[in-house]
Amino acid sequence: MASASTDLVKKVWNMADVLAGQGIGYTDYLTQLTYLLFLKMDYEASESGLMKSRIPASYHWPSLLVSSVGTELTPVQQLEHYENILNALSTEEGINKFVKNIFAKAQNKIDKPVYLSKLIYMINAEKWFSLDSDVKGRLYEGILEKNGQDKKSGAGQYFTPRPLIQAMVDVTDPKIDEVVWDPACGTGGFLLAAYAHMKNQSNNRDALKALKEHGIHGQDNTPLVVTLGSMNLFLHNIGGDESPITLGDSLSQELPETLADVVLANPPFGARAAGSVEIDRKDFDTTTNNNQLNFLQHIMSLVKTGGRAAVVLPDNVLFVKDGAAIRRSLLTNFNLHTILRLPLGIFYANGVQTNVLFFTKGEPTTDVWFYDLRTGNKFSMSKNPLQRKDLDDFVECYKADGKGGVSFEKRQETYNAETNPDGRWRKFAAAEFLQKDDCNLNVSTWIGTQKSAIEQMSLEELLAAMQDRIDNIITSFTHIKMGVRR
Repeated sequence: MASASTDLVKKVWNMADVLAGQGIGYTDYLTQLTYLLFLKMDYEASESGLMKSRIPASYHWPSLLVSSVGTELTPVQQLEHYENILNALSTEEGINKFVKNIFAKAQNKIDKPVYLSKLIYMINAEKWFSLDSDVKGRLYEGILEKNGQDKKSGAGQYFTPRPLIQAMVDVTDPKIDEVVWDPACGTGGFLLAAYAHMKNQSNNRDALKALKEHGIHGQDNTPLVVTLGSMNLFLHNIGGDESPITLGDSLSQELPETLADVVLANPPFGARAAGSVEIDRKDFDTTTNNNQLNFLQHIMSLVKTGGRAAVVLPDNVLFVKDGAAIRRSLLTNFNLHTILRLPLGIFYANGVQTNVLFFTKGEPTTDVWFYDLRTGNKFSMSKNPLQRKDLDDFVECYKADGKGGVSFEKRQETYNAETNPDGRWRKFAAAEFLQKDDCNLNVSTWIGTQKSAIEQMSLEELLAAMQDRIDNIITSFTHIKMGVRR
């Protein structure tokens, strides 16, 4: 079985190389692979009697191979019929909701018939539905990661390093009967990790069914990303009649009926795109077009009282002027107990300085604990990628009880000005931040013997960071002008 799965992986990668030679990038390959895999697996599942097909009979998998009169389709005929299938499954009335999610705004990107035919017959040669979900999932995740590394595609913004996701899930510790949300879910990395963590907590069939069908929720506003994320969860056997991931703008929509016990997210950074629906939310403290501030406000509303969140956000959220009221609310209405300062080089975009904010809703903050993983550390996606072991010390400091659980009372600083000035774990009283008018949460590194973040940057990363600061200044200036005009 292992050798068979290895051979399958080779076939999939070899086809990617063949298509790349024809100018078809990983994103386009991955998208068409997704559509075709879903068609094949839906047909296999219905033929085995394990589930009813979600797809109208005229669009079933065999229709891509033979005509209605039993003659083999030519590559040109395959391409024409394939494009008809994509159009029908994305636009026709009465199509199953899960299918609509997979085929949202679907288009064919392999316009050379012979190469589309090669891909169809490669998929046709395998029995996909009967493959172990772990094998299918690992294969698909590998392609997603490879796609994230392709700078031309810009897909890296959708891919959060899996070691970071795993550490965030480990410390937030979602339970099998809880509801997990990611309102900017990308290809579903957080949802998959949460599901894997939760499903091992019980062997009860009803509990596992409820988790699979109702415990995991995600949303994204990019059709292609929803397609990839929905397929990623489908291959891991997550979901019921509808996909756990929906297409929509989390920021402009009303809150869902079911709020989150746990939110795990890495929302998009930067200014809200021109032409986007204006955000008019009564539950927001601040009106801004700053994406990360808006997502932070949304998550603060999305998590239920007593619920917890772990969110990747850029440095400017800690100090930008627009965020003063949000930060004050975060300290007074939430327990912002932990901030993990992330190192450079762990994301595909250069120069992005980020943190993970961990908070619980419904109680004020007493102390904010900072873990500085940034100072003195430099990672790169190719030569020195972040590994889960790099976060072991943070996880141990976070939990503190030594038994796998979390105990804020048992936390001990590793920093000491005299005995350990390079300790990475240090707490600050919330009152220190609340007494400032702007409630600035940014703290200078206290690790004196290490290089600063700027000293660690390459020229490319430094320029990217400078551009990020310039963009923030322009955004703030625009808000001031708009306020004056009003």
